[in-house]
Amino acid sequence: MISSILQFFRRVWFTPTLRKKIIITGLILVVFRLVAHIPSAGIDRQSLQGLFSGNALLGLLDVFSGGTLANFSIMALGLNPYINASIILQLLGFVIPQLEELQKEGEYGQEKINQYTRFLTVPLAALQAFGVYTLLRGQGIIGALGPLELGALVVTMTAGSMLAVWMGELITEYGIGNGVSFLIFAGIVARLPVTVGQSSTLFSQGNLPQIAVFGILAIVIIALVVFINEATRKIPIAYAKRSQKQVFGGDSYIPLRLNQAGVIPIIFAVSLVLAPSLVGQFLVAIPNETISRIAIQLVSLFNPQSVFYNVVYFGLVVGFTYFYTSVVFNPEKIAENLQKNGGFIPGTRPGGQTEKYLGFVLNRITLAGALFLGFIAVLPSVFQGFLGLSNLVIGGTGILIVVSVILEVTRSMESQLVMKRYDRFIS
Repeated sequence: MISSILQFFRRVWFTPTLRKKIIITGLILVVFRLVAHIPSAGIDRQSLQGLFSGNALLGLLDVFSGGTLANFSIMALGLNPYINASIILQLLGFVIPQLEELQKEGEYGQEKINQYTRFLTVPLAALQAFGVYTLLRGQGIIGALGPLELGALVVTMTAGSMLAVWMGELITEYGIGNGVSFLIFAGIVARLPVTVGQSSTLFSQGNLPQIAVFGILAIVIIALVVFINEATRKIPIAYAKRSQKQVFGGDSYIPLRLNQAGVIPIIFAVSLVLAPSLVGQFLVAIPNETISRIAIQLVSLFNPQSVFYNVVYFGLVVGFTYFYTSVVFNPEKIAENLQKNGGFIPGTRPGGQTEKYLGFVLNRITLAGALFLGFIAVLPSVFQGFLGLSNLVIGGTGILIVVSVILEVTRSMESQLVMKRYDRFIS
């Protein structure tokens, strides 16, 4: 098995196009991690680290910023504003006809939507930068800033967020895999040494049985995530030769993945489920007693260890899995392309019947995949609370993202190797 893995990476490295993409991705990641350690001014580092070590919500938010928020670097916001902008535009596509038309216009429409997403990211980043400053000021981490200093801080953090977006798009275009997912993956992996160091203190507390149980559960979760990401439903496709009225091509099929949306639903769900608690922490400092009391209740409800938080998180993961699957897989377009090329599903009429059949199968397998993703997302936090090992691992969300991105990148490299082999065969 090890020899086959080494052989695979050898073939990848000795393929010029893939080697170029790997080098470009590596250089961008190096720059990203270097910039992530450029600190912003006026922050009490020790107080900031104490705040993040004692707050599960901020710790989870720091994971998605790649560790930049705990350092309060110029990239402290990470890719969160861009993710939120993407969610807003995707949802607006259901209510604004012009955006819905753009979503159906293929590559040109997607390019325009990406442009609008970048435009929307700027004000969202500025708003979130001000919110983070207000939150840290309320905790005594940063002093009151004048208008000029505050404006400079907001502009700097907004520019850092847009720089992260630009790096992600460079990886998507010239590197390997989805750039946004890859940068989040890199941030989580970069935090692993810190997490392992914090977890090592638990060994001196007599928690070895709990650690062993949690280690076994982590392995099982990783194996299940791999299984679900690789599981596919193969829809057989036949092709009719018009001249002889014969049917050929029994080996052709449409692979419908159980987890068609990949890791994107997890990223979207976390971005939304963290928002109420952040707003609540922002409103706690307001002098109005009623608003402050409501904010305290909001923060308590959306505590990452609370039942309510995990129920909402589970529902958002399921909902976004369905939502994003409908974006990336269009049964109507697949049915139309099959009909144009003389293909059909045995036992199903081309056209509308094929579209209904594909939609029916897709909804059923997406339900299984969505429930599994939601279950795996909340299961680690439940067991962390049950076993009392909250600092042992990065959590289910981190595991899902790391495993899913590795599988996505591996699958992308395999497909490019296959295409390279076909090109040699044709030439």
